[in-house]
Amino acid sequence: MTRDELQEKILTILVQDFEFKDPKLDDNLRDVHGFDSIDAIELLGKVELIFGFSLTRDEKEKAMEIRTINDILDYLEGIRQGRAGSKTPLS
Repeated sequence: MTRDELQEKILTILVQDFEFKDPKLDDNLRDVHGFDSIDAIELLGKVELIFGFSLTRDEKEKAMEIRTINDILDYLEGIRQGRAGSKTPLS
């Protein structure tokens, strides 16, 4: 899955499931869209469904540093790179 494909999926989730209005990649999720920790947990669950595997505890802890949509995409690319040699493909 390319970054552009991933971006499209994440933006769709944020608009449809979290009711974001015209999200920008560098918007602060909390300040601009009212995104809170419960929303973050729900988004992580949706990410697990997209990829078809469970995130590790360490991967979930790293998600707490996310502030923007670009941060989400960077985070997911980091997971992809970290799992590149594993048995679980991302695409």
